[in-house]
Amino acid sequence: MAGTTSFNDIKRQFKENKKLRLITFAVIGLIVGILGYILYKQFVYAPANQKANEGYYRGLNLAAKDSVDAAITELEPFVKKNDGYQGGEIAEFTLARQYMAKGDFKKALKLLEGVKLKDTYGPAMALGLQGDCNSELGKYKDAMELYVDAAEADENEWTTPTYLFKAAQVAEEIKDFAKAKELYERINQDYYMFGQQKSIDKYIARVSNK
Repeated sequence: MAGTTSFNDIKRQFKENKKLRLITFAVIGLIVGILGYILYKQFVYAPANQKANEGYYRGLNLAAKDSVDAAITELEPFVKKNDGYQGGEIAEFTLARQYMAKGDFKKALKLLEGVKLKDTYGPAMALGLQGDCNSELGKYKDAMELYVDAAEADENEWTTPTYLFKAAQVAEEIKDFAKAKELYERINQDYYMFGQQKSIDKYIARVSNK
């Protein structure tokens, strides 16, 4: 009897209390959404992502052999079919590199802007290549900003000083010598080994005199 009464009380409260109904429906909706997402990831996304990861190697092999046109022919349909999957993102990054090799920097830039890589250096390199494309197109200010973004995307001893150096060189190109000096000095202070390899002191001296 107590159990029945309790259940009836709950039913009555649920019927009479609008706020309780809304909270209950919201919680149920959240649970259904979470379960749906888990099932989607496990049974739909994961197999498709695995297939995408296994399918881009032919295009990569052609690119590695400098077979630019053949690589583009192989990668174009693969990228369209697998956009959003990690294998498709890697293929899109590689496809952009092929268009850069052909000198089609506008096409390469459009592709790179859509690339979403998750590995350690991927995001920085995608931004850095966007900087390269803008530089080739004469958009030096945009290139400089992208190089700085690339340097700061995942700070490390390799990509960070490399892109800071490129940003500084572009800053010189647009005669922003104060910015160039700031970037060169940042390399000298934070990335000593890279600075030594590039003889960074001479670059600092050069922009300081201007």
